[in-house]
Amino acid sequence: MVTYIEAASAPYKNTGVIRLYTPEDFAGIKRACQITARCLDELASRVKPGVTTDEIDRFVFDFGMDHGALPATLNYRGYTKSSCTSINHVVCHGIPNEKPLREGDIVNIDVTYIIDGWHGDSSRMYPVGEIKRAAQRLLEVTHECLMRGIAAVKPGARTGAIGEAIQTFAEAERCSVVRDFCGHGVGRLFHDAPNILHYGRANEGPEMREGMIFTIEPMINLGRPHVKVLADGWTAVTRDRSLSAQYEHAVGVTADGCEIFTLSPGGLDRPGLPA
Repeated sequence: MVTYIEAASAPYKNTGVIRLYTPEDFAGIKRACQITARCLDELASRVKPGVTTDEIDRFVFDFGMDHGALPATLNYRGYTKSSCTSINHVVCHGIPNEKPLREGDIVNIDVTYIIDGWHGDSSRMYPVGEIKRAAQRLLEVTHECLMRGIAAVKPGARTGAIGEAIQTFAEAERCSVVRDFCGHGVGRLFHDAPNILHYGRANEGPEMREGMIFTIEPMINLGRPHVKVLADGWTAVTRDRSLSAQYEHAVGVTADGCEIFTLSPGGLDRPGLPA
């Protein structure tokens, strides 16, 4: 049975209860989300052949420090970096390192900043120089999956409507949806209820209610949906080594739809994609 609670009355831990936030709360998380979006904007000109993901990660840390924001992933469950950088067949949680990016790579950069206790969580795909048409098409399909999922958000609908919108489009484009990872509630906690599946049926999942805040972050593969986690305990890759892509926004359910908190201030939500 799904339970909802006013966020101010909820304990500071994930108990499986869905928090309902106030308009003032929406303003608070939006501040954190906009710092994250500004960082992702700045990265658009920095992602290029020869740059290492460690350099990108150092920029994410420094940008946060310059804006009074703490990277949420830093020391989270033993993770030692300020961002996740997932290249080509890495689905998510790629760990920044000293290996340089190469012409034709695609990389997802996932950033979450904490400001005044609020978590601003978002990610985007970045092409590294000129990329192949298959990679370009995957980016286009994945971004469209995200936006179709967001369009399904409204009070009274169920979270399964998000998954159905994403799965239907992805599979019609001969791509697959990763099942092993999902979106999640976000706000005062980094990861909270409910889980937001990127596949399913419209009549499944909890009812969406005004005041809910969560991420939508579909991971779409050119090949099969199956993934495995490497020995480092973090890096998830496609089992068939096919390309994978992900875009992520944090959204809040409003009276008549939703508000996207992590929209790019510079209109750069779609790096490498046609306007």
